[in-house]
Amino acid sequence: MERLQKLIARAGICSRRAAEELIAAGRVTVDGKIAELGAKADTNQKIRVDGKLLRLGAEKIYLLLNKPRGYVSTAHDDRGRKTVLDLLGENFSERVYPVGRLDLNSEGLILLTNDGELTNALIHPRYGVAKTYRAKISGTVTEEKLDRLRTGVELDDGLTAPAEVYMLAADTVEITIREGRNRQVRRMFAAIGCDVKRLRRIRFAGLTLDGVPVGKFRRLTSAEVAALKNFSQRDDLRS
Repeated sequence: MERLQKLIARAGICSRRAAEELIAAGRVTVDGKIAELGAKADTNQKIRVDGKLLRLGAEKIYLLLNKPRGYVSTAHDDRGRKTVLDLLGENFSERVYPVGRLDLNSEGLILLTNDGELTNALIHPRYGVAKTYRAKISGTVTEEKLDRLRTGVELDDGLTAPAEVYMLAADTVEITIREGRNRQVRRMFAAIGCDVKRLRRIRFAGLTLDGVPVGKFRRLTSAEVAALKNFSQRDDLRS
């Protein structure tokens, strides 16, 4: 018997945290009965999410996508906007989900997978997976302002963790953060009086966009998957 949210994550539906929300909302059943938060189940039972039966033995898929502007980083969008899944093409039939988010107007590296356990590890705030962005900005940039980013700036949801920041040109900054708050990089620059005109994620968890054109994707190599799975093998993430 395993916790229900762990089984849902393993099936690639979503992360464990999101699975807990599904259970709490009454959208998960086990053998026809609505599940309660904290419930356990085994792989022989019929677990359904929104009426769809879980496929616990599905092949794991890992994709690296170079997201262009104008696409939302979700599997579905209630407002009818284009999603990153549209970039996979009509012939791509496997079910995958984005790992983390890039907002509509942000670009760059995003992972897609049906491995819920890995997703949970990569977005878990405790382990601070590094995400590097290249930002084209307007507004005067000084070393004093950059030092504020390096030590942490106060946002409406609290003080940010220290960031690694490098000035590449008069209007271009490279910044690495280890948090995943909503629109965090844009809000950090706004806090020092700068507006982000273009934002592109160029590295995530050691992966880069090398060889992947905008709007295209590739499958991760077995070595890349193994490196990422070091996160999901931590004992305290498996509980």
